[in-house]
Amino acid sequence: MGFSKDGSMVGSSAMVGWIGKTGRPHIQPFYLGGQSTKEVVVNESQLLTTGIPPVVVVYMAHIHLAFQLKFSAPVTKQELLLAFGTAIPVKNHLKKHSDRTSIAFDFSAGTSSPSSYPYQLKKTHGVLNIFGWGVLLPIGAIIARYCKQKDPLWYYLHAIIQFIGFFIGLAGVVAGIALYNKLHANISAHRALGIFILVLGILQVLAIFFRPDKDLKIRRYWNWYHHWVGRITLFLAVVNIFLGIQVGGADDSWKVGYSINLAVLFVAAIILEVFLWTRWSKKTVDPPTF
Repeated sequence: MGFSKDGSMVGSSAMVGWIGKTGRPHIQPFYLGGQSTKEVVVNESQLLTTGIPPVVVVYMAHIHLAFQLKFSAPVTKQELLLAFGTAIPVKNHLKKHSDRTSIAFDFSAGTSSPSSYPYQLKKTHGVLNIFGWGVLLPIGAIIARYCKQKDPLWYYLHAIIQFIGFFIGLAGVVAGIALYNKLHANISAHRALGIFILVLGILQVLAIFFRPDKDLKIRRYWNWYHHWVGRITLFLAVVNIFLGIQVGGADDSWKVGYSINLAVLFVAAIILEVFLWTRWSKKTVDPPTF
């Protein structure tokens, strides 16, 4: 049973009870610094107990925790976290819980309501940014580099995919702003990097409308700018996605899923790069000897 300031697990404190393998009951306070085992620290919570010993009892399929806490001021509304698991902790190392929920409990009225923590908005922010900045934009860049023999099809595909990816990513940024306005979380690095990536993305979109003709000398410099700013944007987007997953306290499945997506794109780019260099080498023919 956790006590949270905003309804999220990360940064909260909890009382955890279980029955050991020998049948001995255990109940300990934990600080929930993150979702990995090393970040869940026993006896480091911010909860202050009284002199009354806490108790944990199992009756049939139910586990009961009884404990008394001290607060510096009367508590009216409190965000509570409830979670359970099936694995028995070993040396106070907690395993991942099987299920969890959160509620907002009003101690003055004795009533509860759904948690005010914006779980869905947080998930929407992550999904939109990953799909826009981390999936579609890299695919559009791959098309631009390796499909130029299909002119002008490659250009239209590149432009359409990049526009769609940018606007999906923009929607993710808007969701992130709304999320920050609700939580005011201290994630300055993630926010600053996200704003910088958005600025680079806007510059890339504007560059399309100022694209010089192929016959102009300035076209070479425009190509350099467009290519390198695009590469920097994609690299920073990948960094910020992993940073967002970390500071957002997402499950490991988010990291694994996006890592698989990144690996697929990376392998595809390597294979296409080999084909590209092979095609260039075939075009390089020694001049005839007279």
